[in-house]
Amino acid sequence: MRILSGIQPSGQLHIGNYFGMMKPMIASMAEHELYAFIVDLHALTSVQDAQRLAAGTLEAATDFLALGLDPERCIFWVQSDVPEVTELTWVLSCITPMGLLERCHSYKDKTAKGIAASHGLFAYPVLMAADILLYQAQRVPVGKDQKQHLEVARDIASKFNGTFGETFVLPEPVIDDKLATVPGLDGQKMSKSYGNTIPIFLEAKALKKRVMAIVTDSTPVEQPKDPEKCNLYNIYKLFAPPERLAEVHGLYVNGGAMYGKIKLELTEILWEHFRQARERRDQFLADPGSVREILRRGAVKAREKAAATLELVRQRVGLKY
Repeated sequence: MRILSGIQPSGQLHIGNYFGMMKPMIASMAEHELYAFIVDLHALTSVQDAQRLAAGTLEAATDFLALGLDPERCIFWVQSDVPEVTELTWVLSCITPMGLLERCHSYKDKTAKGIAASHGLFAYPVLMAADILLYQAQRVPVGKDQKQHLEVARDIASKFNGTFGETFVLPEPVIDDKLATVPGLDGQKMSKSYGNTIPIFLEAKALKKRVMAIVTDSTPVEQPKDPEKCNLYNIYKLFAPPERLAEVHGLYVNGGAMYGKIKLELTEILWEHFRQARERRDQFLADPGSVREILRRGAVKAREKAAATLELVRQRVGLKY
């Protein structure tokens, strides 16, 4: 099974990224053919600072490696290091109906949140489709918010296949319903665009400050609460041991849940959960050249796979004469 997914270097990677994409990708290395990449071209829709984008790309790659991605058991690269994806994007753009893109909610959501409207932001799903179809990916782990974009990729692939002949595999989304949308500090989906994240590798004081900022209601401690409607609980349950989670659940249902105490406990759990990853990250940060070399080798492998698909596409559409 060929599995593929990418992550944007548009800000510090957070626990929503971890559960929505990174953790399932890392877990899939044992049994599947894994493709993982840093989507810096996508990040250009929101990051127009060269130094920030370059630094963010290296940082995102470092974080992924620190969390356990093994470059010897997968193909790991930076999106822009494989120029074949931009050529495929143009070919796919020429057969993508405008109405298909106009129905995508992500563009509307992001512009409503203040992200500048641009052709890149609007056509984002076509580049994402090219990312997937170029490598003939069969499964794509995504958050619930990206499911529509996977459907768009399937629609584009089907239209291409119907017009030019069977060329692309139709990808399937892989979504863990329990983790499909990790809530942010304010209860909305955790997103760098919304500024409501808990970054994975914050320093201890910054982590505590961020966790203490999780929005909760004003229900008195002694009164029962619905844990599933509590933003704090929905983050806490992602990390807490089963026995302790059952205890805290009981405090919510029966009364006695103290938000401040639970936040402090969550801070400690988060710090310990990523302890080993922080240590590995420090090692990579001390030797950024090793990370660049890993990405360079990964791009070579990715281009070999991409070239075969693009050659077929060129033949299908008439760009070979």
